[in-house]
Amino acid sequence: MFNLFLQVVQPITTPLCMVSVSSLLAVFLWSIAIATRDGIARLKQLHQVPCSRCAYFTGDYRLKCTVHPCKALTEDAINCLDYEPAANPPKCHPKACKYR
Repeated sequence: MFNLFLQVVQPITTPLCMVSVSSLLAVFLWSIAIATRDGIARLKQLHQVPCSRCAYFTGDYRLKCTVHPCKALTEDAINCLDYEPAANPPKCHPKACKYR
């Protein structure tokens, strides 16, 4: 009786399991692609922050900007009205600099 049940069910379950696993794998790969695309878009937006090239940027982690300390190095600083290009912008990463 059990062998008869397996002979009937196995031809149905094998392709069904294969389709299920393939679908889950496709959804997983699709979500990775979406996350990568969103991450790249986010990085492009954050690279528009002009603080490190501003004359008011101090490079000190305690007071990053003398004009807008709460907005410094955030998305709010992208269109900062007080942005003033620095005469000699730092060549290194702000946290690694010891120029001041």
